[in-house]
Amino acid sequence: MSTDAPEQSERPTQEISLTLNGESITAEVEPRLKLSDFLRNHQHIRGVRVGCEHGVCGACTATLDGRNVKSCLVYAVQADGSEVETVESLADDGELHPIQEAFHEEHALQCGFCTSGFVMATRELLDEHPDPTDEEIRTGLADNICRCTGYHNIYDAVRRAADEMEGAGTEADD
Repeated sequence: MSTDAPEQSERPTQEISLTLNGESITAEVEPRLKLSDFLRNHQHIRGVRVGCEHGVCGACTATLDGRNVKSCLVYAVQADGSEVETVESLADDGELHPIQEAFHEEHALQCGFCTSGFVMATRELLDEHPDPTDEEIRTGLADNICRCTGYHNIYDAVRRAADEMEGAGTEADD
């Protein structure tokens, strides 16, 4: 009878290359690693929060090739060759993006856990609808959940950001 423990096989990894917030990176990841975990635990991106892990709350929202995704539903290997942006990409040399500034000015946060997801959702909303109606705001933010605020200030922040971004290089859809 042998007392040697059986050798554990190494978990397979795959090399991925992507652009993260404007920086090219290459990393070895397990195929089952979620993009949210890759961003938080391997790249130390703290704006991506892991809430429900089911794609319901929106706290993990990031962009993948220009479209919002719930990063808890995407594997890191699926981002290979892509451009990924998180809320950290919005500020410019420490100066808040107009959306971030509007959320601050309108007190559109309490605990802050959901804020990054709402900011990213607002960015996509305003890219598609630079002067959104109330219904477009509700629809555009429907995939994000806040358990603290009651949404009134969040909607005010979106309206304020739309007003401040109007004429600042934002183009309406053709």
